[in-house]
Amino acid sequence: MQTLLTLVGIIVLLAGIVFIGQGSGYFPYPAESFMVRETRWVYYGAAIAVAGLLIIVLARW
Repeated sequence: MQTLLTLVGIIVLLAGIVFIGQGSGYFPYPAESFMVRETRWVYYGAAIAVAGLLIIVLARW
């Protein structure tokens, strides 16, 4: 169970990082995406990344 939760946490963390990258314009793929250069997605991505970190920490605790 610990391994599964850690894996889920890593996936959620990576999704948050992608959201941050798209929202800030550093990862503009696909170019016509509604998330590219939209500041609110940076905040959503940060919240998702924090949730992923919490899952990882709780799985390892």
